Amino acid sequence: MSDDAQHCSFVLLADFDIDRGAQLTYQFPQPLGTDEGLLANLMLPDGAEKQPEDWTIFFLNQTPFNTIAPVLALEPSHPDFDIDGIYELDVSTDQPELLYVLNLVRTKLDKTARRGAVVKAMAICTRHPFIQIFKPVLLMALDDYFANPSQDCLSRLFDAVNSMDISMVPVLTRHEKLIMRTSERKDVFLEKFEDYLQEVNGDSGIAIQNAQATPSTVRQTHRKSASTESQGSSDGKIPWRNGVHEQESEWGREKDLGRSDSLKATAQIRKQYSPSEASFSLDGSAVWVGNESGLDQVGPGNGNGNGNVPYRGRSSTDASSSSSQGLHGRRDDPTVAPAAANVGMNALKDTHFFPAMVDFNDHHLPIKIPLSTFPEEVGDYSLIQLVQTFSGPTASLSGPIHPHLHTNGAMTPAIIVLFNALVTAKRIIFLGHHRPAGQVSSYVLSACALGSGCGTILRGFIRRAFPYANLTNREEWESIPGFIAGVTNPIFEHSGAWDLLCDVGSGRMVVSKDIYANYPTNPIFSQGPLIMRTGTLRAEGSAGSEEDVGRPSRDIAAPQKAELSGKADSSDNLFMEDILSAIASHYGEAHVRARFTDYAARFVRLSARYEEDTMGSTMIGFPSSSYTERPGEPRRLGGGIGFVDEATCARELAANASRIEAWRRTESYTLFQIDFRKALGTDPIQGFDVLHQLWRLRHARNMPNGEAELIMRSIAESVRTYDQVTQLLSLMPPHQNGLLSLSFGLFHQQEVVRELTIDIFNELRTYPIGVQFLQALNHFQRYAYVRQAHAREARLLKDQSTLMIPAPPQISRTPSNRSDSSIVGG
Repeated sequence: MSDDAQHCSFVLLADFDIDRGAQLTYQFPQPLGTDEGLLANLMLPDGAEKQPEDWTIFFLNQTPFNTIAPVLALEPSHPDFDIDGIYELDVSTDQPELLYVLNLVRTKLDKTARRGAVVKAMAICTRHPFIQIFKPVLLMALDDYFANPSQDCLSRLFDAVNSMDISMVPVLTRHEKLIMRTSERKDVFLEKFEDYLQEVNGDSGIAIQNAQATPSTVRQTHRKSASTESQGSSDGKIPWRNGVHEQESEWGREKDLGRSDSLKATAQIRKQYSPSEASFSLDGSAVWVGNESGLDQVGPGNGNGNGNVPYRGRSSTDASSSSSQGLHGRRDDPTVAPAAANVGMNALKDTHFFPAMVDFNDHHLPIKIPLSTFPEEVGDYSLIQLVQTFSGPTASLSGPIHPHLHTNGAMTPAIIVLFNALVTAKRIIFLGHHRPAGQVSSYVLSACALGSGCGTILRGFIRRAFPYANLTNREEWESIPGFIAGVTNPIFEHSGAWDLLCDVGSGRMVVSKDIYANYPTNPIFSQGPLIMRTGTLRAEGSAGSEEDVGRPSRDIAAPQKAELSGKADSSDNLFMEDILSAIASHYGEAHVRARFTDYAARFVRLSARYEEDTMGSTMIGFPSSSYTERPGEPRRLGGGIGFVDEATCARELAANASRIEAWRRTESYTLFQIDFRKALGTDPIQGFDVLHQLWRLRHARNMPNGEAELIMRSIAESVRTYDQVTQLLSLMPPHQNGLLSLSFGLFHQQEVVRELTIDIFNELRTYPIGVQFLQALNHFQRYAYVRQAHAREARLLKDQSTLMIPAPPQISRTPSNRSDSSIVGG
């Protein structure tokens, strides 16, 4: 990232005057050009004087009424601060860049004041969605202002934040972010911190040389570090790729240099050689799976005997390699930890964050910048808190049963009702009477993450979210379709201008009694003729809800009991049981987020199948098909969402038809169409639905041999570059057992499938992130890979020796008695 872009666009200061109310005292460095009264009331929430300290969040440039118009236009954001090709905003909307505002309000008792207390608030306006990183410096700045109230305090805060150097922050691609956010390893993508580690280690000469060779804005983000190269060439171990490391050996450079042709030759070399079977310890202590580019280099004493095999240095892992209990998910043997890696991890602690520093008033404040944040994720939200609040023993769900919200009738879990309300753009209010405004804001941000799949699947929620809202501009934000607002004033509960009310204090969730009047249900298949599939949708509708079209709200309040009673074993209920069980078992926030991301992704793929069945085609997913193998025709892989059987497919589509139809009429649906169309053209792996193939490997029963071969061949031929590797790994997260489904190919009855699986694993192990995924396999799977790869290596070397050394006539007439060891050693 570049350090010339502003982290802080504005600093605001507001205080409460007993005669004039909330007042905006300072705006630095210039006035925002918007309603000052609105800003002051957002910075000083209702009941602020009752809280010693409170945090609130709101947005600017979100809607016409809170769009700023400063005299001096803001500098355009640096490209590295954009969404980086993940989910680019539709340029046709011509929307200004969103500003996130973190606000701290504090009440200090003062007997000299008229009301016995002084209430002041200070806010930072930034382009970064991870606004929580500025809390420490904002705390100190407000203390500074209480001690010396002047605009100089705002100026010092503004300068301190903007002087934060993040020029060495690694910029991750979408797929790298997806991998990082599901990995518990604290050394994931450690190789991307090379520039930072060189500076920390004091290797200024190399750092300067690299800086001169490469502009600061173009980082070679996954190259082999200099310290690792020197160790690999001097510790007496096997040369990497026939001495390729003596040249530039920067395997990640192919991304930054346009995948140069020179690396294609080395790619052919690396596919021919595999780990030695001697690397496997029969007592189960370790299985060598590849070089980790300095993450876990093994000392000279741990090398194996096949020193002449032209393959790179190897590193090991044991049973603890995939466990989160170890320091970094690797063995605790101190002899295998290199000095460079130790220094790097001591400096970084956790590669999920980049360590930065803010200097404010002679204080050095450490800042941890999260690297896997998506734009729809704002602040430090908690899905666990959201689930526990509305799934606890005191939680309740009341109101009419609406097909857009209740996918399992009366038994629909409250969190699923909330998810459905979010994706169908219902008006949602989070009420926290006598609660801090910051707590209510947190629930709103958590809800946005819930609906968007933690920012990775859908978008458009932040644009209609108001983490803290009050009566000042009530007409404006209530006019936004599908608003998501957090309030502390109970008057909003009685206003009726909402479709779903969520009381964060009691866990109560209420569906508006006028929900049918505001959102009448329409016949599901009125838009076109039904294209029937065997055992899929029925033309008579779903769940008995859409048949009630045209009835008044009071007549629909009691639909058919048999159809709306729900089923305890529905997919939504089973999903929420898994979530609650995971939380009770102390799974972390990252795991819960990953599960809800999967849920949102499956909803989208289910919607694509629904569109195919009702309209004949879809623009939000791959066409649904199954594997076909006919004589005289090429074999074809399947695509689309997978089901165990057609009966399950029919039930799922029928239960979700109403909310899918409602989602199709929202802005979120339109934005996803844009995102999917872009992904079709930019994803590294092209030509087939990778997710469908992985689902087949995980769940298919009696898979034809031809399909298994075609799946493995398609993956092996499509995963040849670093970007393709990261896309594949992003679809195989640890909570879905990682590479387990691919490792099944090592035990397939056909040799060609086993060979293709080895090709895939050999490609993965050329990159540190692939090594980490391979290490997560158990000993049995890893040994199967090492044993078969070594056997193929021995065959290749034997064939090469046979071709290179002409056999004498007498030997050509008799069988050779040369041993495999002589071939490998020679």
